[in-house]
Amino acid sequence: MIDWDETHDGARKLLSMVGLKEDPDTLVTNIGVGKQQLVEIAKALSKEVKLLISDEPTASLSEKDSAALLDLLIEFRRRGITSILISHKLNEISKVADRITVIRDGRTIETMNKEQISEDRIITSMVGRSLDDRYPSRTPQIGEVVFEVKNWSVYHPQHRDRQVIKNIDLNVRKGEVVGIAGLMGSGRTEFAMSLFGKSYGQKISGEVFLHGKKIDTSSVGKAVAHGIAYATEDRKTYGLNLIDHIKNNTTPANLAGVSRFGVIDDPAELDAANDYRKRTNIRSSSVYQVTGNLSGGNQQKVVLSKWLFANPEVLILDEPTRGIDVGAKYEIYTIINQLAAQGKAISVISSEMPELLGITDRLYVMNEGRMVGEMPTAEASRGKIMRAIVRAEGKAS
Repeated sequence: MIDWDETHDGARKLLSMVGLKEDPDTLVTNIGVGKQQLVEIAKALSKEVKLLISDEPTASLSEKDSAALLDLLIEFRRRGITSILISHKLNEISKVADRITVIRDGRTIETMNKEQISEDRIITSMVGRSLDDRYPSRTPQIGEVVFEVKNWSVYHPQHRDRQVIKNIDLNVRKGEVVGIAGLMGSGRTEFAMSLFGKSYGQKISGEVFLHGKKIDTSSVGKAVAHGIAYATEDRKTYGLNLIDHIKNNTTPANLAGVSRFGVIDDPAELDAANDYRKRTNIRSSSVYQVTGNLSGGNQQKVVLSKWLFANPEVLILDEPTRGIDVGAKYEIYTIINQLAAQGKAISVISSEMPELLGITDRLYVMNEGRMVGEMPTAEASRGKIMRAIVRAEGKAS
């Protein structure tokens, strides 16, 4: 017989070890991707492991939670537990690793001991060349306001009285890259999903404007028809059909572009998929390669290809470089720059502050469902962003 009291007590202790305060009875589907990752780590710890292999364990975590997890790995080392950490975050590897092995294209490039570790050396091994600048340069050409949100409010999908998004105002201009910063749980993804076809939440209110004209984004179809694209933070669950090939993942957001009289024109679809495979530099044997067999970076390029084929005016990119290596990140940044140069209005949600500071023109700061700060990126810093969050928490308390 299962001792449920002991089970719940044990679960609470394990959740506490990884920094989660959730009730053990909470359904995993009702918590965010970041917290789901922490549950997965807690599950591994429950087995009293001697060898822990962690594959991108901090990809969905805030900086604070990532630091706590890395400290946990260091504690495991003191207890005699061996850890293998697979990560694209170089600062994390440098902090905890005793040895580093760099793998590229399925081959071991080099192994270095702790005293040999440097970020420049790791990057050179990962991409096969030196990368002098992490972020490609861009000269912004910013125009009029294209996309605007006013007084946007959203309530939790399961708890009708819990307001998740609280009276948010936001705008993005032509050719502008606007970042949304915030800690995990600040409501950034919930805000984006609720805007895109009301894909999250209930009792949603507020107004959305495109070129000054009020538009209806109450369904995904309507949002796409108005030229709005949303690249999800969870590409494997919501962004791609992993058991289908690249070709069939490229065109779903714009089937009208490859069909005649309601029938898919297969040669036209093939041409479109090949075109966007080249444009986004998807590394694959052909467009008939199964998407689930691609690397994380190439999967993300397929997601971008899908939305680029729909030719949107507004792109909301939620964690567009999560779980991909520095070389693929640079390519994603280059694509974002190209889209901005074409006059697209782009909003980027990212948990990596250096990334936001490196690729955006203007920043919003979110905390507990509210916009608590706005600043030009040229005047922003990690300290200013955190101060905006701390000040907001002080007012709330």
